[in-house]
Amino acid sequence: MLRLTKRTEYGLIALVHMAELAEARPADAEAEVISARAIGDIFPVPKRMLAEALKHLQQGGILESTRGVRGGYRLSRPADQISLGEIVSALEGPPTLTSCAGMGAASSDGGCEVEPVCPIRSPLARLRTGIWTLFEGVTLQALADRSADPAGLFSATG
Repeated sequence: MLRLTKRTEYGLIALVHMAELAEARPADAEAEVISARAIGDIFPVPKRMLAEALKHLQQGGILESTRGVRGGYRLSRPADQISLGEIVSALEGPPTLTSCAGMGAASSDGGCEVEPVCPIRSPLARLRTGIWTLFEGVTLQALADRSADPAGLFSATG
C-alpha cells in the first residue's frame, strides 16, 4: 500500500504550520523563521526526525534556513507555489508501486525477469503517473486550509 514515511508526515506537519504562520502575518511583513525545537514544542514529534525532515526540505529548495541563536526555517516561496509532489520528492522521492518502478525482485543482470511479457507494468505505470499528477496538483496552501478539500477529490460530481 502506498504510504508516506514518518519523516514525510513530520515534514508536512512543520510545513503546514509554517504556511499557517505565513497566512497570519501582514502581507508586507517578511516571514519569520521558526526552529525545529519550537515546532517540536508545539507538536509531539521526535525533534531529531523533524530536524532531519527540515534539512531535506531546505536542500530541496522548499525551505530557507538561517543559522545562529535566532536561526530556523521559513518557506522559500508562498505556500500556494509549493506542491505536495515537490515536498514528497524532497523527503522520499517519487512514489513507486512495483519493483520495476524502483527496487525489488530483479534478475542478476539488474533487469526484471518478467519485463518482456509483464501484463501489469504499463497499467501500473499509468496509475503511478496519475498519483504523482494528483500530488503535483495539491499545494501546501490547500493542505493548510483545513476547511477545504485539498484536491477537490471529495466534491460531488453530479
